[in-house]
Amino acid sequence: MKSQQCFFKQNNIQHIDYKDIDILKRFINPHGRILAKKRSGVSAKNQRNLALAIKRARFMALMPFVAR
Repeated sequence: MKSQQCFFKQNNIQHIDYKDIDILKRFINPHGRILAKKRSGVSAKNQRNLALAIKRARFMALMPFVAR
């Protein structure tokens, strides 16, 4: 069974930018936590870059750490 293709490879996105909040919001759950690689369907390399981008966006106050 072939797994779902990575969102970033599908849409030809080379660089995951922490300022692109619309894309990053797709990979966090309603409580504000980062989705697991299995749930998001992102490749391992892009999952690491995604987590880093989300953490940077949180630090720069572009995204919340927790959702109420």
